[in-house]
Amino acid sequence: MSRVLVLGGSRSGKSAYAEQLLEGRDDVVYLATSQVDDDDPEWAARLQAHRSRRPAGWTTLESTAPSELLRGGAVLVDSVTTWVAALMDETGVWDTTDPGGAHAAGALPGDGAMALERLAARCDALVSNWVMTPAHVVAVSDEVGLGVVPETRAGRLFRDTLGTVNQRLAATADEVWFVVAGLPQRLR
Repeated sequence: MSRVLVLGGSRSGKSAYAEQLLEGRDDVVYLATSQVDDDDPEWAARLQAHRSRRPAGWTTLESTAPSELLRGGAVLVDSVTTWVAALMDETGVWDTTDPGGAHAAGALPGDGAMALERLAARCDALVSNWVMTPAHVVAVSDEVGLGVVPETRAGRLFRDTLGTVNQRLAATADEVWFVVAGLPQRLR
């Protein structure tokens, strides 16, 4: 068992590097956390490019269930970024953010506090299963702390949530890599 976190910016080469870390293994489950949106051909093309790089023997599983990390063999999670976005969808956080910013700092309308609690619980489950997995897991995530502060509350909530999850995963990872311009740099 080992846990490897591969961080990087968009289009940095982090997914390709994560795949290289699992070269030669035939027991890989590719945990795809993003689904094709028929209304977004550009996104579908990106997902297809990822699929075409995978070895034929790898199994693809589309899921955001944290329990999927509790399997044996090897698991490639691509990506924690889209996983956190999906958790935000599933917990209703997007629906409770105020796009106009009219609420007091930190306050959300209606079901907002409960949505944040649901999100925190789902993120806790993700990190807990990461810690407990018997598998060799390589997880890919976007490093969000190098850009500008998002203009919207929803954007800031996403950035902050993903940044916190990345920190928690990195704290318990056996290896952490940062990929810049296709060049992997080992952080731990």
